[in-house]
Amino acid sequence: MRVVIADDNAAILSRATTALTPACTIVGTASDGAAALEAVGRLRPEVVVLDISMPGMTGFEVATAIRSTRCGSAVVFLTVHDEEAFVLAARAAGGLGYVIKRHLGSDLIQAVMEARAGRTFVSEMP
Repeated sequence: MRVVIADDNAAILSRATTALTPACTIVGTASDGAAALEAVGRLRPEVVVLDISMPGMTGFEVATAIRSTRCGSAVVFLTVHDEEAFVLAARAAGGLGYVIKRHLGSDLIQAVMEARAGRTFVSEMP
């Protein structure tokens, strides 16, 4: 499965890449929203993992733009925000997955697999 990951935190980007590598091919990474959108357009991944809070364009804005292009990439959000309002906003932007960063190691692969299959996944909230 081809995946693009976007996060402005280099350590999280590295952890997400490592976590997904056994099950996925990471075809691109980005550290801001505009670069993420460009990578999706150029690389046409099956799944895009997006941080919500990124410079330039938020993950929500990127997901909305991806959905409008009808490229078929599923979106999984990877974020520190563990409030229900953010989950609802992520779904409204077209996200199928919602992973809290503290659950990255246990939830990210499952969320990506579910999103690719067209199903939703949300990390357990506190």
